[in-house]
Amino acid sequence: MNLTAVNQSDVCQEHLCPGRSVSLSVYVILYVAAASVSLLTVCGNLLVIISVSHFKQLHTPANILILSLAVSDLLVGVFVMPLHLSWVIESCWISGPVMCSALKIVNFQATSVSVHTVALIAVDRFLALSSPFLYSEKISPTVICIVTLFNWLFSLIYNFILLFVNGNFTDVTCPGKCIAIIDGISSFIDLIVVFLMPCTLIIILYTHVFVIAKRHATAIRALQVHNSTGSSKNRVSDKSERKAAILLGILVIVFLLCLLPYYICSLVIPYSGDDLFDVRDVTVMVFFLNSTINPIIYALFYPWFQKSLKLIFTFQVFNKDSSLMNVL
Repeated sequence: MNLTAVNQSDVCQEHLCPGRSVSLSVYVILYVAAASVSLLTVCGNLLVIISVSHFKQLHTPANILILSLAVSDLLVGVFVMPLHLSWVIESCWISGPVMCSALKIVNFQATSVSVHTVALIAVDRFLALSSPFLYSEKISPTVICIVTLFNWLFSLIYNFILLFVNGNFTDVTCPGKCIAIIDGISSFIDLIVVFLMPCTLIIILYTHVFVIAKRHATAIRALQVHNSTGSSKNRVSDKSERKAAILLGILVIVFLLCLLPYYICSLVIPYSGDDLFDVRDVTVMVFFLNSTINPIIYALFYPWFQKSLKLIFTFQVFNKDSSLMNVL
């Protein structure tokens, strides 16, 4: 769902651009803050993309999904976040109709890809823990790459139809605003496809994931009592999978915490955009901040990302065969 979508029944009222009645210093502070958050988002996700793409040890199914999420977050930092924050600061859309159309499609695309990728992460962890043998045989990096490409292609086609087909694209212009006008039926379908279905799947699967992880932990403690040497490799593998599930669970929980306020607010509060820090604008910013927070989560909890950062910042990635370095 677009972060600035309104129902077609809403009236597009004229919106002049009087500008903010604030001092120049406040403007500077707001723009510096907006630029800093955007830059942090771009740099953090670029480091994730470089790490997963460069080091062959990181070419795993779970990390490919993380790569997809980082690319969508990068789109938010490069394109969506600067334009939207500028609109909020100015209380007026000043970038023209072409950039408005571009913002709509990129905004829709990044949002739907992010939500569906997090749902795929939940599916991946559920399969890895519930059916480890089937997972190791059937779920390869190639399979996940195909699924990821399909996710991006599906989102692109779906969002193009939502925005520009079936009468949703109109010639109505709102001076000073960048609004996607969507009819009630399409808006309801979008709510189901981009929010209700994937979030319900995420919650259900991660509930099962943590139940399975707890059961595995109990089983491993039982095995340790017997101190079976032959099963030590399996215990290490199970422990690794449980740790991966827990860490990705943190990612999913933070994602839902950033996602839910916007969708709850969009259902009960109409969008105005007339006031600085309108309630719905605040929830949109929280949504955007998830793209900034994700790389921070990787840096705090993922040892492979910490090692990758060290190799990147010390320029060892430029060494011959650096892609084969051990980062696990």
